[in-house]
Amino acid sequence: MQVTPELLGTFPGLKPLPQATLTLLAQHSSVRKFARRAVVLNAGVREECVCFLFEGRLQGVDFTIDGREVGLYFVEPGDFCGELGMFDHGPQPEFVIALTAAVAVFIPMDSLREVSLQAPILLNMLGERLAARVRQMTRQRSLLGLPNISQRVCCQLWMLVPKKAQESLQDTAILNPPTHMEIAIMLSLSRESVSRVFQILQTRQIVKRDGPATLLVTDTSALKQLAEGAEEL
Repeated sequence: MQVTPELLGTFPGLKPLPQATLTLLAQHSSVRKFARRAVVLNAGVREECVCFLFEGRLQGVDFTIDGREVGLYFVEPGDFCGELGMFDHGPQPEFVIALTAAVAVFIPMDSLREVSLQAPILLNMLGERLAARVRQMTRQRSLLGLPNISQRVCCQLWMLVPKKAQESLQDTAILNPPTHMEIAIMLSLSRESVSRVFQILQTRQIVKRDGPATLLVTDTSALKQLAEGAEEL
């Protein structure tokens, strides 16, 4: 697959850029394909490109001192990762792996820096995304301190509930939910522990599977209470 201005324009963060700018970026960009569990970005290495995900799903991961894998965030199609080096020229802080077969577009940081000087909208977008990721990772780290396993899992699910449904407490759906194993990695738990919590949530009709790509939240209020620790499973 060749990188074209039209391809770059499919990414929400790049779409506002002028056609001439997209053409310039396309000339220096490349497409890479990754198998499941392949390393997309390496921790401790000074990456030269920002990764824009076109197909598949990625996850940022780190490792504890005793070697356990801890998930930090997910990257969905249209999103990007590896942008931190844009601001401090430092190494990539965490690994990014492919959870499924994936296709990504890599744009050199030098090109993006040059463009950002001419297009403040790009710099603003990068800054907002970086701030959002810091906030997300801070919340994710705070979950690890919860001693109650079921509350930890419910908090993780609550963070996946769309904001509008969180405010209205209406029944909703989580599209493309992470697997039990992926949630376990995010929360430093065993897959079996996560599965047990899901079994109880399903028995109490708080959540329900609707095929592999959708998790229905059928009692949003109860999930919120469990996430906040007001109730226990």
